[in-house]
Amino acid sequence: MKNQSCVTDFIFLGLLQNSKVEKILFIVFSLVYLATIGGNMIIVMTIIYSPTLLASPMYFFLTFLSLLDACISSTVTPKMILDFFYERKTISFECCMAQLFAVHFFTGVEVIVLSAMAYDRYVAICKPLHYSSIMNRNLCRNLVVVAWAGGFLHSVIQIIFTLQLPFCGPNVIDHYMCDLFPLLKLACTDTHIFVILVFANSGSICIIIFSLLLASYSVILLYLRAHSSEGKFKALSTCGSHITVVVLFFVPCILTYARPISAFSFEKNAVIFTTVLTPLLNPMVYTFRNKEMKNSIRKMWKKLIVISDKY
Repeated sequence: MKNQSCVTDFIFLGLLQNSKVEKILFIVFSLVYLATIGGNMIIVMTIIYSPTLLASPMYFFLTFLSLLDACISSTVTPKMILDFFYERKTISFECCMAQLFAVHFFTGVEVIVLSAMAYDRYVAICKPLHYSSIMNRNLCRNLVVVAWAGGFLHSVIQIIFTLQLPFCGPNVIDHYMCDLFPLLKLACTDTHIFVILVFANSGSICIIIFSLLLASYSVILLYLRAHSSEGKFKALSTCGSHITVVVLFFVPCILTYARPISAFSFEKNAVIFTTVLTPLLNPMVYTFRNKEMKNSIRKMWKKLIVISDKY
């Protein structure tokens, strides 16, 4: 597909235009990135090395969610951290398109994985007697395959119509990464149709799936009305972490993509939640009040210490 652009690279303005503050942000975001990768990898290793956890659909999906969070953060954060050291923050056209594709691919997959996790919680609470037969291993694997395929399709659609845009002059992006609306502002053509396409492919997906997830948890809450206080607390504790992650992920997504192109001037601050902070917070949310995960992490570390002592 041939692009009519004469722009070979783009220049990011970054989060701030203050060199002293950027040096502080370099340290802060470096620590955030290390904590994000470390936290998510601990969850992945814990679940893989705990057969009882890996056999549970909830933790099976949590493994993929943690991998996705690490991938989303790695797609954006290292480049942003390095740019804190440069006054001129550039990215080639090809790398910009690659970053755009990767961010939307991994976030698209995560949207579907979060939906699968919500369905898992619905079946576990509302149909407990049929849980093992409904949430069998084949269904879980198929849902993961659908997630990867859906994310790929979503990202391909985004990149195809982005490559149709002609960039013939301005190349300064008021952002720290390549994303759809900042690029649309630089295009040398009428972008109203493209804004509609962005809303149809990203904004509407965020709104529809977020609404469905809220509806599913409303059904769960209505179902729990007839249960004892102890049963309600146990069921809600298993859903609370997932609801927190859903809100942290979807609210910035809706603010970013389900809007007119000029309606929100703090887009990059909202995207920080999706690409940097949510991947950091997810491991904390899923382990803070989860005794099963905390016990499994302790057991894994004890095994690693025993193995290291032998050598």
